[in-house]
Amino acid sequence: MGEIRSTCPYCGVGCGVLLRATATGVEVRGDPDHPANRGRLCSKGAALAETVGPEGRLLAPMIGERAADWDEALDLVAARFRRTIADHGPDAVAFYVSGQCLTEDYYVANKLMKGFIGSANIDTNSRLCMASAVAGHRRAFGTDTVPGLYEDFELADVVVLVGSNMAWCHPVLFQRLMAARAARGTRVVVIDPRRTPTCDSADLHLPIAPGGDAALFNLALAEAARRGLLDRDRLRNIEGVEAALAAARATDPGLTGLGPQQLAAFFDLWLGAEKVVTAWSMGINQSDTGTDKVNAILNLHLATGRIGKPGAGPFSLTGQPNAMGGREVGGLSNMLACHLNIEDAAHRAAVRGFWAAPALAERPGLKAVDLFRAVGDGRIKALWIMCTNPVVSMPQADRVAQAIAGCDFVVVSDMMAETDTMRLAHVRLPAAGWGEKDGTVTNSERRISRQRPFRAPPGQARADWWQMAQVARRMGFAGFDWDHPAQIFAEHAALSGVAGALGSDFDISDHAGITRAGYDALAPFVWPANAHRRGGRFFADGRFHHPDGRARMIAVAPQAVAGPMILNTGRVRDHWHTMSRTGLSPRLNQHMAEPYLEVHPDDARRLGLEPDGLARVAGQGRAALLRVLVSDRVAPGQPFAPIHWTGETAAQGRIGAVVEGAADPVSGQPALKSGAVAVAPFVPAWFGYAVAARPFRPDCAYWARAAHARGMTAELAGGHIPADWEAAARRLFGLGPGLQAQVYADPSRGRTRLAFIDGGALVAALFVDRAPVAVSRAHVAALLGEPAGPALLSGRPGADRPDPGPTVCACLAVGLNTIAAAIASGACPTVAALGDSLGAGTSCGACRPELAALIARHAPLPKEAAE
Repeated sequence: MGEIRSTCPYCGVGCGVLLRATATGVEVRGDPDHPANRGRLCSKGAALAETVGPEGRLLAPMIGERAADWDEALDLVAARFRRTIADHGPDAVAFYVSGQCLTEDYYVANKLMKGFIGSANIDTNSRLCMASAVAGHRRAFGTDTVPGLYEDFELADVVVLVGSNMAWCHPVLFQRLMAARAARGTRVVVIDPRRTPTCDSADLHLPIAPGGDAALFNLALAEAARRGLLDRDRLRNIEGVEAALAAARATDPGLTGLGPQQLAAFFDLWLGAEKVVTAWSMGINQSDTGTDKVNAILNLHLATGRIGKPGAGPFSLTGQPNAMGGREVGGLSNMLACHLNIEDAAHRAAVRGFWAAPALAERPGLKAVDLFRAVGDGRIKALWIMCTNPVVSMPQADRVAQAIAGCDFVVVSDMMAETDTMRLAHVRLPAAGWGEKDGTVTNSERRISRQRPFRAPPGQARADWWQMAQVARRMGFAGFDWDHPAQIFAEHAALSGVAGALGSDFDISDHAGITRAGYDALAPFVWPANAHRRGGRFFADGRFHHPDGRARMIAVAPQAVAGPMILNTGRVRDHWHTMSRTGLSPRLNQHMAEPYLEVHPDDARRLGLEPDGLARVAGQGRAALLRVLVSDRVAPGQPFAPIHWTGETAAQGRIGAVVEGAADPVSGQPALKSGAVAVAPFVPAWFGYAVAARPFRPDCAYWARAAHARGMTAELAGGHIPADWEAAARRLFGLGPGLQAQVYADPSRGRTRLAFIDGGALVAALFVDRAPVAVSRAHVAALLGEPAGPALLSGRPGADRPDPGPTVCACLAVGLNTIAAAIASGACPTVAALGDSLGAGTSCGACRPELAALIARHAPLPKEAAE
C-alpha cells in the first residue's frame, strides 16, 4: 500500500502528513508538498502513530450500561429528540460540537439543527477559542474574514505575536517565522504577561499587564495619528474613524503595565515598518473584552493601510484543526452556513430555499456558556455532544457537569469509552477518529485540505456525519441521504455559490460539481475558489463586506483586570486539549507528566509554597490541586496553570472547574485567562512515585497518571499514612498476596520503597517519602519488565547506565541530563551544535528555546573566568 496524504488533527496550522499503514499500525511523516508545513511536523504530529491504537476506544453503541446495535440506539435518539420538540418546542434541544469535527460533520449538524429542527441552539467548543476573532472580523469587515496568508509571516519586516505562545502552540508556523528571521532579519515582538519560550526568540518582549492589550493598540493608533502615519486614502472608505481615534487618545498608558521606553520601542518597530503582521491567539480571544481587543488590533491595521498586502495584515491563529471549517458552515449559534447572517431575512430565505428547509431558525441560538446554563435550568431537555469534553474544557466545569447530569436526555458521540463527559450520557455513540475519518478541514490561512483514512474504524464506530444523517432520516427529514462525504462537500460548495451571489466572502463553488474521484484527489487550496477569484488576500482593493462596502473602526475603551491573584491558563508543548489522544503517547507524557501551578518566587515565599510541593488553587467555590513550579517567567500575582488534565488523568487537575469565565458581551466567548483565585500550600503526609506494567487508578488526595512505553507511571500524595504500605501498594496495583515483594523501609525518615517481582521481572514499584520523591523517574520506569537487580530500590542508574533525565526533545527523546552533559563538556556551545550531536531540536524545533536556555545555564565558564 502506498502513502496516503492526509492532514494533522491538532492545531490550526493544518500540516500535511503522509501515512503508510503497517502490520502494527501506521507510519507518519510530514508531507513535503503540503504548503502549510513543507514536511515539518511538531512533536504531537510526529507522535500520531502512537495515538491510533485500540486502547480506550468505544466500540459499540451503549444505552445506559448495556451495548446496543446502531438501529436501536439511533431509533431511541430520534424518538427522544422528536418527542422533546413536540412537547416543548425546537429550542428545548441543542447540539454542542467541536473544532475537531470535519467540515462535512459540521455541515450536517448545522443543516439538521438550524434548517430542519428549526432552532439555532448549536454551538461549538470553538466558542471557547475563536469567537472573539469572529466577532471582531464581522464588526470591522462585515464578515468573518482572515485577510492574509502564512507567507505573510515570511514577507513581513515586523511580526507581532499577541497572546500567542507560538513556539509551543503553533510550532511549525513558528519555525517558518524563525527561518524568515534568520534569512531576512524579520523583527519579532511578543506581547504576553508570561515569558514563554516564544519570547526567548523575540527581539522585544512586552510583559503586558493582564487585559492591557487593547490599551496598547489604542496607544499605537494615537501615536500613528500624532506622527502623521494614517493612510488618508484608506480612511475615506472606513466608518467610525474619529470615534476610534478619540477613544485611542483618551487611553491611559498605565493600563498596559509598560514603561515609556517599552512603549516607544514598540511604536518605533510597528510604525516604522510598512510590512507588519500582527498575529493573535487565545491570549486575546479568551477574555471578557476579547472582541474589543481584536478590534483594537484591526483598527491599527485599517487606519495605517497595513492590510491586504504581501507581508502586512492582522492574522487570527486558530487553535483547533477545523475551527475555520466550522465557522464556514455556520457551526456557531449566531451564524448561518457560508458566512451568511442568520438575522438577515434575504440570507435566511436563500438558505431555506437551497435546503428546502421546513423550519429554518430565524434568530441566533444560545452560545456555549448560556447553552449549558439553559441545560442546568431545564430549558434544554435533550442535548447531543460530539467530539468534545465540556465537563473539563468549559469554565465553571463542575456546574456544567451538574447540568449535563440533570438533563432529561444526553447523547455523546466520542472515540473514547471513558471521558468526564461520556460518563454522564444516556446514550453513547462510538465515533470514528483521525485516520478513520474522511473529509476536509480548513486551517488558519483559509486553506482547505483533506483528511483521508488509512484504516476502517474499529468495532462499530462510524463517522459523525453518518450518525446525524441517520437520526435526521429517522425523524422524518428529507435531504440527508448521502452515501459519502464527497456528496456533502459538493452540497456545501453549491450553497457557497448561493452565498457568493449574496456578497459572501466564502465561495468555493468551483467544487459544487465535485465527483467522488475528484474529492479523493482534492489538493489543498485557499478559498475563495469560484469563477471570479481563487485564493489570495482580502481587502487590497479597499472594499469590504458591509452593505456599503466600507470597513468599520470601533471605538474601544480598554478595561483593567484587577485582583491580587489572577490565574492565567493555557497549553503545554506536547499535549492537546484534554489529552484523550496525546495522553496515549508515552513520549508526549515525558516532558510534562502532571498538572502544575507556575508561580513567581515572591508569591511562593509570601504564600509558603515549596518548589515541587503542592498548591491548592481555589476559585468559584471549586479547587484544583497542582504541583508547584517556582519560576520568574510569570509575574507576581499572575500564576499559570495548563488546561489538559481531566478526571481520568489527575485527581484534582481540572482547571476549568476553578475558572469563572465571564463571557464577552459581543462574542459570548468566556474569559479563561483572568480568573481571580486564592492559592495556598497543601502539605500532604507523604509523597509517592509509582510505576506498573498494567494501568492502575490511584485513590489518594493527589495523583496524576501517565502512559509510559512500558506501562503506566503516577505521581502521588496523600494525607493519611497507611498502616501497611505493602498491602496498600498491592491494592494500588491490583496485585495478589502471592507476588514476591522487595521492601525497604526507614520509618524515621518516612521513607518506604517497594518493588513487586513476577518471574524475576519487575511488574510494579512504589517509592514513598515525606518530601517529593527523589528518584530517577526515567530509569525506574525503564526497568519495568526487566530482571530485578539488587539496586532496584535505589531508584538510580548505575555508572554503566547513564540517566538521560526528563525529556526535553520529545520528537527524538533526548533527555535533560544528556543535553546538560553535552553542553558542559564544551562540545555543544550552540543549539545547532546540540542538533548535530544529539539530534535535539532538529525535528519540529519547539524545544529550541528550551535548549538555548539550557546552554545559558550549563555552558562552561571561559578559561580566564574559571581561573
